[in-house]
This record gives sequence, structure tokens and C-alpha cells, in this order.
Amino acid sequence: MINFNLWSNSVAIIALVIIAPIFSIFYYAILGDTSLWPHLFSTVLPRYLTNTIILMFGVGGLSLVFGLTTAWIVTRYNFFGKKFFEWMLLLPAAVPAYIIAYTYTDFFEYAGPLQSLLRDIFGWTSSKDYWFPNVRSMGGAILVMSSVLYPYVYLMTRASFITTPISFFQTSSIYGRNSFFNVAIPFGRPGIIAGLALVLMETISDFGTVDYFAIETLTLGVFNVWLGMNSLSGASQISSILFMIVIVLLTLEYLGRRSRKFHEKYSGASYTPTQTVSGVKNSLLFLICLIPLSLGFIIPVSILLNFVIKGYSIINFLEIFQITLSSISLAFISSSFIMLLSLLMIIVGAYKSNNFQKILIFFASSGYAFPGTILAVGIVVFVGWLNDLIYFRMSYAVGGFIILLFAYSIRFLAVGNGAITSGISRIHPNLLDASRTMGVSFFKSIRKIILPLLYTNLLVGGILVFVDILKELPITLLLRPFNFETLATYVYQYASDEMLEESAFAALIIVIAGLGPVIFLNRTITKSIKN
Repeated sequence: MINFNLWSNSVAIIALVIIAPIFSIFYYAILGDTSLWPHLFSTVLPRYLTNTIILMFGVGGLSLVFGLTTAWIVTRYNFFGKKFFEWMLLLPAAVPAYIIAYTYTDFFEYAGPLQSLLRDIFGWTSSKDYWFPNVRSMGGAILVMSSVLYPYVYLMTRASFITTPISFFQTSSIYGRNSFFNVAIPFGRPGIIAGLALVLMETISDFGTVDYFAIETLTLGVFNVWLGMNSLSGASQISSILFMIVIVLLTLEYLGRRSRKFHEKYSGASYTPTQTVSGVKNSLLFLICLIPLSLGFIIPVSILLNFVIKGYSIINFLEIFQITLSSISLAFISSSFIMLLSLLMIIVGAYKSNNFQKILIFFASSGYAFPGTILAVGIVVFVGWLNDLIYFRMSYAVGGFIILLFAYSIRFLAVGNGAITSGISRIHPNLLDASRTMGVSFFKSIRKIILPLLYTNLLVGGILVFVDILKELPITLLLRPFNFETLATYVYQYASDEMLEESAFAALIIVIAGLGPVIFLNRTITKSIKN
């Protein structure tokens, strides 16, 4: 029998390798060239920080409004279209924020169809005759990002609402209290905070939207200082500030999760009671659910379809097919590797690791909180140091793909670890102990007992990682090999040159590729919740 301490120590080494690029950011920020720091602090840094905070508050607030209201409505009420909205409200998660930014800009700008129609109807001849909000602004960015990020809040909050025992709602009704504010919100707070933390972390890590809207956030600042000013140390220093914000978010998420005091379901009916509505209230609830779905999915997809139908899009089927195949293959290989890595780390951590090794595994899961541009900085520094230490010959293409796989593992390992940890936490330790008592080896017990119980978690985690990698822009844009395109980089290059129509077909392929996994994910999670 293999000594499992070898595997335990190996997992600790893997965790250290994953953590190394994150620590290299701070190493380079402190010991690198610090001459640019005073200049950044006195010029652009305050603006970067202010814009980032405003964007976080705006997107977080609007995502809460969209996510909380829709989650409560589809959980609490029976109305026309409820079954439709239960899964459709998740579809915006398949649409990258930068694609919505591109489509909305084209639709709402001065020469776009909406303003042109208004000028024809009211006889306006120029912009001096009327005022129209500028979509390429802070407000526009908040609307765009909230429209695709609210599903994080919706999904987690809805799960919390569904599993809240019915007895609490009955008690609130007896005392004449509002069920939403006195029961649903307090008991759903861990899910709400966890979803909000993900929204905020995605907000500060966004690159495509803020770049296209020319909003100078800390993430865009990292990109500009690194490539524009050729200062890797300056980029590392800005990244260290983002790290502090991330730590605050992770702390809030941990406190929200720690406050949850119950996990079991009560005997008998335990789901949130539903109420059938009709008439005006039915129409109002339908409209409230339709608004975020329209903003995040129906409108942008309709605009892209219109470009394709009218023949504006460049449809080189061979090129698009090759890029799609490359994107899906890269996402599938990377997500499979990440889930295998997560499975190994979490199982070893749960059953055979000491406290120090468990701490390393926990820190290895922090990469999801870092924007892609920041991780790219850390990976470049770490790989450069590794290349100086250990010289090896390797073609750039192969090396580039390995670096991409390494970067994706750091960025999305937390998603896989979270899915596997959720499953492990529901498996009673006595199951494994009973198997070992019967003389079955540890590895066979894992294969026969633990892995079948983790099948759903593996599937859910793999789908989430697959969709995230398919949409990932900054890491792929910065670390990809030469002459290698994914759907995300292909669309970005056209859109950044004000040629959105030409990339409409490729943008639709991104959405379509993400739809199937998102729909399947919703069905899997809903089934697991109700079972």
C-alpha cells in the first residue's frame, strides 16, 4: 500500500506552487522599482481607486435589487411564467459583460437605431435638440455589469429561500410580521453575502467592459501601467491595493457563511410557502422578472442576431469553427484538469492532511478573488524567475498553453474546490470509517463510496469552470501564445476597433456555447436542492 503521506505532502507542494504567483506580486511590488509609486499616487491612483469603489457600490447595489427581487418572486409566488423564469433568469450568466457593453453602445449611441428612431419620430435634427444618456459612462457600466452578474445573487439567494423551514414563515404570519424582511432576508443572509461577494469580485476583475467604456479602474490601471508604461513593478504595486480590497470582500463572505447555524431540513414540509396571484399583481411580477432578463440576455442577443441576419457579420465558417473548437477544447481540458486537481486537494485535505497543509489548500483557493490582469502579472514574474532558476528548452506555443493552463488553475481552482468541499461536507465521516473497519483500503473506499457521492458536485463545478474559462478575456489576452485566438479574444479585437457587427456571429457562438451548461447547471442545482 502506498504511503499516503507522500500524497499529502505532494498536495502541499502543489498548493505552494499555486500560491507562489500571488506572493510574487507583493515581492515584486516591495523589492522592485518603486520610483514610479509616488508618481502613480499623486496622479492616476486616486482616480483608479475612486472609480473602482463607485463601480463596486453601483454594481453590487443593482445586482442585489435584481437578484433578491427575482429570487423571492419565483420562490414565493405562483404566477404566469414562473417555470419559465426559474431557469431563464440564469441565462445572462452565459453572456460576457463586454459583449453586452459592445451591443448596448452600438444600439444606444447617437448614430444607433434607437436615437435615430427618436429623431425621426419627434423631428429632432441634432443632439442640440434633445438629451440622451451616454451609455459609455459609469452609469452605463453599472447597468451592463449588473445585468450579467445578478445571477450569482439570484441563484444563491433562491437556494437559501427554498431551504428556509416553513415553520419560520408560519410564525411570522401569526405575529403579523413581513415574511420577506423578517424571515427570508435574515435566514438568506449567508447566501446573499456569498453571492454579493462574487459579484463584487467579478466587478473589480472586469477588464473588457471598463476598457471599452474608458473607465479607469484599478484593473485597467494594472493593464495600462504594465503594457503602456512598461512597468511591471508599478502594475504589481497597483495589484497590491486590489489585494487589500479582495481581503475585505473575502472576510465579509466568510463572516456571512460562518453565521449560518443550521443545515438540516425539518421533517414534513420544509419549503417556502407559495402564494397564487392573478390580475394586476400577476402582470407586475412578470414585468419585474422580465426587466433583468431583457437587459442581460434578450436585448443583447437580439441585437447580435439582427447583425447576423442583415449580413453585417463576417461569417468565415472555417475560421469561426477553428476558433470555436480551440476555445471549447481549451476550456474542456482546463476545466477537467482543474476539477481533478480540486478532487485530489480536497479529499487529501479532508481525510489525510494536517492543519498546516489544510491552511495551504485554503490559500490556494484565493485565486478566484484576483482579477485576471493581476494574476497575469504574478504568473509572468513567477515563470520568469523559474525560467532563470531552471533553464529548459520548450517551444513558445507549448509553453504558452502550459502557462495558460497554470493561470486558469490559479484563477478558477476556488470554484472547483468550493464545489467539492460542499459535497464533502455533506458526507458523514462514519461512512469512510465503516469501510476501513471492513478492511477496505483507503483508495478503494474513496473510489467506491466518496466519488459516487461527489458526482453531482464534480459536474456542477466542472460546468462552472468551463463557462468561466470560455468567457475569460484578460488572462487569455495577456498570456496566450502568438497567433492563437479564442472566441473571447476574437470578439474583443473586432469590438475594440469599433467593428462589433463583424464579430456578432462569434459573439453569439460564445453565448450559445455557454447556454447549455448554464441550463443544465440550473436543473442540477434545483434537483439537488429539492432532494
